[in-house]
Amino acid sequence: MELLKQAIREKGKVLSSDVLKVDYFLNHQIDTQLMIEIGREFAELYKNDGVTKVLTIESSGIAPSLMAAHTLEAPLIFARKKKSLTMNNDVYVSQVYSFTKRETNDITVSKDFIKEGDRVLIIDDFLANGQAAKGLIDIVNQAKAEVAGFGIVIEKSFQDGRIKLEEDGYRVESLARIHALKNGQVYFTDELSKAKS
Repeated sequence: MELLKQAIREKGKVLSSDVLKVDYFLNHQIDTQLMIEIGREFAELYKNDGVTKVLTIESSGIAPSLMAAHTLEAPLIFARKKKSLTMNNDVYVSQVYSFTKRETNDITVSKDFIKEGDRVLIIDDFLANGQAAKGLIDIVNQAKAEVAGFGIVIEKSFQDGRIKLEEDGYRVESLARIHALKNGQVYFTDELSKAKS
C-alpha cells in the first residue's frame, strides 16, 4: 500500500534494527485519512470471507480495525490489557508478551462478544514475532470461533511472525512488509524483489 509506505518513510523513525517508531500517524497521533484507507484495504481483502467480527488488542490496533470493521459492517472487539471494573469473570483470557514494552500482559475479551460460529478477522498494527497474534488466536479458539485471517498494518518480515502463522494455516495480509531497518532507513520487501528482477 503506497500511501502507508509513504507515511512510514516520511513520518516513521528507525530507532534500531528491530524498532520502528510510528507514533506520528498510527500509535499515538492518528492520521485518520490514512486509517480510512487502511480500513478499506483490509475490507477489500476480506470482503468474501464471511467476517462476522473484527478483533484487535488495545490500543494501537483500534484505529485501523475500526475502519475495517465499519466497512465490513461487522462489530469491532478489542482485547483489554487491563481488566475493567465493569467486566465480570465471564471472560476469555490469554497472555501476550510485548517486545517493545518488555512485559507480559493478560488480555481479556468478554464471552458475550465472540461466539461459536463467528468468523473473526484479527487486525493489528505490527506483526513481528507473532506474540499478539498467538494470544488473539487463543481467545478465538476458546470461543470455538474461527479465525478468518490476519490484517497487519506493518509487518517486520525479518522476524518470524508470518512464518509461524502461515505454518499453522492462517492467511496473513500485510499492507507494508519491511525487509530491514538499517542506518535510519526502512527497506520494504516488495521493493527489494523489484530491484532484483
